[in-house]
Amino acid sequence: MASQRRRHHGNNRLSRILPTISACCAIILLFFAVLSFLTPPPHSDLLIHDVHQKSSSYDSAGEKPKGIALSALPKDVSRSGYDVWHSRDSEFFYGCSNVSNKFPRADDITHPNRYLLIATSGGLNQQRTGIIDAVVAARILNATLIVPKLDQRSYWKDASNFGDIFDVNWFISFLSNDVKIMKELPKNGAKVVSPYRMRVPRKCNERCYEKRVLPVLMKRHAVQLSKFDYRLANRLQTDLQKLRCRVNYHALKFTDSIRDMGEILVQRMRLQSRHYIALHVRFEPDMLAFSGCYYGGGEKEIKELGAIRKRWKTLHGSNPDKARRQGRCPLTPEEVGLMLRALGYGRDVHIYVASGVVYGGEDTLAPLKSLFPNFHSKDTIASKEELEPFSTFSSRMAALDFIVCDESDVFVTNNNGNMAKILAGRRRYFGHKPTIRPNGKKLYRLFVNRSNMTWEEFSSKVRTHQRGFMGVPNEVRPGRGEFHENPSACICEDAKAKKDSSSRKIGAGKNQTRKDGEDGYEHIADEDIEWNDQDYDGDLAGLQKSYQSNETTLDYDGLASDEPELEDMLSD
Repeated sequence: MASQRRRHHGNNRLSRILPTISACCAIILLFFAVLSFLTPPPHSDLLIHDVHQKSSSYDSAGEKPKGIALSALPKDVSRSGYDVWHSRDSEFFYGCSNVSNKFPRADDITHPNRYLLIATSGGLNQQRTGIIDAVVAARILNATLIVPKLDQRSYWKDASNFGDIFDVNWFISFLSNDVKIMKELPKNGAKVVSPYRMRVPRKCNERCYEKRVLPVLMKRHAVQLSKFDYRLANRLQTDLQKLRCRVNYHALKFTDSIRDMGEILVQRMRLQSRHYIALHVRFEPDMLAFSGCYYGGGEKEIKELGAIRKRWKTLHGSNPDKARRQGRCPLTPEEVGLMLRALGYGRDVHIYVASGVVYGGEDTLAPLKSLFPNFHSKDTIASKEELEPFSTFSSRMAALDFIVCDESDVFVTNNNGNMAKILAGRRRYFGHKPTIRPNGKKLYRLFVNRSNMTWEEFSSKVRTHQRGFMGVPNEVRPGRGEFHENPSACICEDAKAKKDSSSRKIGAGKNQTRKDGEDGYEHIADEDIEWNDQDYDGDLAGLQKSYQSNETTLDYDGLASDEPELEDMLSD
């Protein structure tokens, strides 16, 4: 009887508690339902994640940042109010390299029996800088220039002559009022004049040539300057700078066969899309070995790149952390892709890639192709038969890439070699088409910490860090850096048209209170670039190495001269 009373009492207590438990469960379920409803869409809080470990950024311990898959990135990341395919105010600037009235004609100043020859070095674009500067050097010396001989013995092993790459007759005729040019040295009776061989210091200015070369030229009559690359100062008289531009942008035309094939490649890219990006990847094994950087490939990568690095005695031990902090490591293809997506280029954009053999092959390129599936190169848009006349000549293949990159709506470079410099200057001269150079020093920190931020935070910081590295007008102050990259003496501004345009905007009620850099990139970024422009005038007993040092990119001009293969290989 007592046990029955206890069971009855327990049942009554349970029946009283059950409603309370049910109410609590309902409240909890309601709370989670409201929480799930208020949670933002997945893409707005994405943590950035590397799809393939091979091509990721790593911290000092070689650890890969973690996050959510890139496949969930928003497909449409274009920014309203900013045209990613054009540079703001570019219509007010134009190339201007016409000769002045104070620049005498070549016939009036060229001395008889003075002949200048040069021996170029390196790849196509390094040789191009030598050819440009040789014309100006001949003008300084009032000498006749002999058509330059191209380097056929360097790392590139290209047997092409000047006339195989450039239209030699156009070159001679276009410059006839500036410098007298001949295809060959004249004969002295039955004998060909034998030139005296010598070398001038790098960044040698007018006075340097007059003191070092002119006395020898007057005595020997023919002088050949060997290893002629960057042997002319950055800062020269304005008329000489404009002569540089006339040579670079007008006199040096590729041969008809190269230009025709290049135009075919450009047309095929245009058939794919109205706009396209050209990307110079520079992620070859030799490039990475030189940089001394580490990309997370473990013992295999360290061993492979270390073996390549040992081929050059002048390279010291590498410090990957320091190189990365200083912005001297090439971005991985994935990092380049992330940067472009953050800058506003969507997944549907077509990309033309100019590159050698990429370290890691398809595994390294896979993340970039995932970000930009419309991925092209010479080999994908042209047949083997079409490329056959060029394929065994590295300079001619490089010329095809040069044309496609030059004609692109946006050019992206991953280093500061000669092709990047020449194209950056050319694109400034012909309308300031967007030219993107990664701000490696700032982006390094961003990539290392990217697992701790949302996609919106990441992309906003990328746009901030890239101000001053987008190829817009007045991005770099006149006279700073290599002249071939920043030909400021040959860039003119239509101030009246710019003023009239501003007046129309004010009349239309446009907002004129925009902050500096608010549109994304209109910002002079000299604080992010370290320049060294010391030129040599011939007075110093020894010349200090004084090359442009852009902390945001790789720079190869300062390599020791006793390692010519290394310098030539990395220069372009």
